[in-house]
Amino acid sequence: MKKIRFCSIASLFLLAPAFFCDGLSAQTGNLRLLDWKPKTQLVVKETVILKPKFPVIDIHNHLGKLENTKKYLEEMDKAGVWKAVSLDGGSAKDFYKEHLEASQKVSKDRFLVFFRPDFSKIDDASFGVKEAQKLEGAVKMGVRGLKINKLLGLVYKDKTGKVIPVDDPRIDPIWSKCGELGIPVVIHVSDPVAFHTPIDEYNERYDELGAHPSWSYYGDQFPYSKEEILAQLYRVIAKHPKTIFISTHMGNLAEDLGRVSMWLEQYPNMYVDIDARISELGRQPYTARKFMIKYQDRILFGTDTPPNAEAYRVYYRFLETDDEYIDPAPSHHLQGRWMIYGIFLPDDVLEKIYNKNALKIFGMFKG
Repeated sequence: MKKIRFCSIASLFLLAPAFFCDGLSAQTGNLRLLDWKPKTQLVVKETVILKPKFPVIDIHNHLGKLENTKKYLEEMDKAGVWKAVSLDGGSAKDFYKEHLEASQKVSKDRFLVFFRPDFSKIDDASFGVKEAQKLEGAVKMGVRGLKINKLLGLVYKDKTGKVIPVDDPRIDPIWSKCGELGIPVVIHVSDPVAFHTPIDEYNERYDELGAHPSWSYYGDQFPYSKEEILAQLYRVIAKHPKTIFISTHMGNLAEDLGRVSMWLEQYPNMYVDIDARISELGRQPYTARKFMIKYQDRILFGTDTPPNAEAYRVYYRFLETDDEYIDPAPSHHLQGRWMIYGIFLPDDVLEKIYNKNALKIFGMFKG
């Protein structure tokens, strides 16, 4: 009778280094995480959508490179985009005038320009009143909204060296003027949650921040936390109920749709857009789909990406199909090491998000 021999646990551990070394010997050298670009072996349905089911109004874009305006229109035509909003109409040096002229020269009705206040003048006497008056003149020329970028609350400072909070009372006349004129405020404050945390092994946007370290807003040089900046924003929205606020990037907190839902319930003058956040929405497809159906009258389409047909088509695929494991990077850029899933919204919801909600807001204009 043959004896059955069993390896001891200890002998397995002695063999393990050789086994694993053999497996690793196929590697040609050390691989940095930032250089790792795995190709999936998953085989799933891929739906090609060249144009959306309904004409699109891109409420959030940056078209300030005026020499590219004709190219922007060409890409919009390829992708079925009806209108695009440029948020680059700066008050500084009256750039909004140049922007309006260049956009209208290419098309009278395909581009909309929004006004950006010049916060470098925050310490001037009656800053808010003067900028509000300038905004009113800009609206008479064709401007159709106001844009606030994320540097308010993060970087912009007054002469005392203090970072200007979003709810600084010196800005109040501008918010009020928007309500008086019936034009919306597209407001971006703070950034993704990960941008406000250390760039370490726990940061889920390590790749993105590794490529763009200046995008990090973590550190003592930023006196307001993301939570405090959000609180400032929602104090402004509450204080100005007659003004429409589009809290951009899905309420500036796409990672927590429960809280965004709470704000939408609390502030009837608040809307959100989806720009540059399908990478967040698409990794929570069940929650995102329920949210977007429930708040279908308060959500707008936007991209935050200069018009590019292929970028738009990623958005359409996300919104219109039930495709799985979609790479969201071409819609904006690499934001996280994950894929997204389509949420196949009903047609009536799609049409509202693509254009009807934006048309409703633009229809509030009191010109």
